[in-house]
Amino acid sequence: MDLLLRSVLPTSRLLRPALVAVVALVTLGVLPAAAQRGTSGPPEHANQKPVNHLPNPYETVRDWGTLPDGRSWGSVSAVNIDVDGIHVWAGDRCGTNSCAESNVDPIVKLDPDGNVVMAFGAGLITWPHGMDVDAEGNVWVADARSPNAQELERTPNAPRNGHVVRKFSPTGELLLTIGVPGEAGEPPRRLNAPNDVHVAPDGSIFVAETHPSQYVDDPAHADAVSRIHKYAPDGTFLMSFGSWGYADGQFRSPHSLAMDSRGRLFVADRGNRRIQIFDQDGNHLDTWYQFSRISGLFIDENDVLYAIDSESDPNYNPGGWRKGLRVGSASTGEVWYFVPEHMSERASGMGGYGSMGEGVTVDRDGNVYAGEVGPVQGMTKFIPRLVRR
Repeated sequence: MDLLLRSVLPTSRLLRPALVAVVALVTLGVLPAAAQRGTSGPPEHANQKPVNHLPNPYETVRDWGTLPDGRSWGSVSAVNIDVDGIHVWAGDRCGTNSCAESNVDPIVKLDPDGNVVMAFGAGLITWPHGMDVDAEGNVWVADARSPNAQELERTPNAPRNGHVVRKFSPTGELLLTIGVPGEAGEPPRRLNAPNDVHVAPDGSIFVAETHPSQYVDDPAHADAVSRIHKYAPDGTFLMSFGSWGYADGQFRSPHSLAMDSRGRLFVADRGNRRIQIFDQDGNHLDTWYQFSRISGLFIDENDVLYAIDSESDPNYNPGGWRKGLRVGSASTGEVWYFVPEHMSERASGMGGYGSMGEGVTVDRDGNVYAGEVGPVQGMTKFIPRLVRR
């Protein structure tokens, strides 16, 4: 290691601390020696064999659902089942990958046949990323970013949304906004690139942030921020837990949230290729690597866990992991089924092979709905044919 340090350290004293930190991460096995941006991960991940070869009891139906006026789907990561158990809510990024320059309604409610029966949210959301539906049927949407420089150059009057969580009534009335639209920042007043929102049975609100941190390897980087915030039902800030990092209780982009029947909070820690489990006070309970690099999580009333992986490839989830949908038990951690990626000319995520959705939800009959982001867009439905009950 002394020889390596002498060969890579420059004469500039200003650059030496950063490089020493990088070399230390390489030595600990956290950062690959020839790393691409964001490809580091916890050393424990290397001990987990990929879970790819399991039964697939689902029929895949691509291009499910039809939008109003014949418009085409864009990227969809925000999906959730309605309180009635049969309708599906989705956050369409307005036919492309952003609503910054659009005047269409991004939040749509689809009936079991895929027809839109409700739409709202025009001018209020830039980048719908995560979604939840509470016990009263209210729709919560995490808007993860503001209009970027290119969008503002083309459309200077684009609404300054983003960095907020919005609560809508079942008919689309805006009821509550957590954060300041268009302003990234610190709690209790602001949010920073929120990925997802989940409402507990008692009405407590959990918000996961931030999105860019999954592509960070340096703890000194400005985007090295990852945490969960908890709010009272009226939106009053209560607490935060977690920080950026690789240890249990730390995150590199908590990308999706779900809760089991025991009230445990499941966090898809995407940048670290794992699920972490907490109680509602933020105490770490367990860490699972067997469900892969997860973009979206859903747990049904029977504690069946649905984990969708849109990003695995040799760089961002090394060891042979494949993109796909993994279904198993939130109680035991056992993985039962694996639905492989779709064929696509270009891969979803950062590379690798094929495409798979980013958001996932399940209706009362066990039909699974995935929101697609990237080369394959819109919605996919997975119909159970031979699954355990």
